[in-house]
Amino acid sequence: MTANAAFAAKFSFPFPLLCDTDRRLGLAYGACDDAAAGYAKRISYLIDEQGRILKAYAKVQPADHPDEVLRHAG
Repeated sequence: MTANAAFAAKFSFPFPLLCDTDRRLGLAYGACDDAAAGYAKRISYLIDEQGRILKAYAKVQPADHPDEVLRHAG
């Protein structure tokens, strides 16, 4: 949790980062196969201000993904 806050501060993120230590959200969103998973899959969701999922990204390439999301969010 402290590491997430430091990472967000380092890159000046205007939002908090999620720390899903029990994998509850990872399981709900299909990012983990089970609670014992060592890490989540690289998937992403574009969620609007009302909490609705606008787009699901089943495979994410970190280098290209920010631009891809911004294209869809516009």
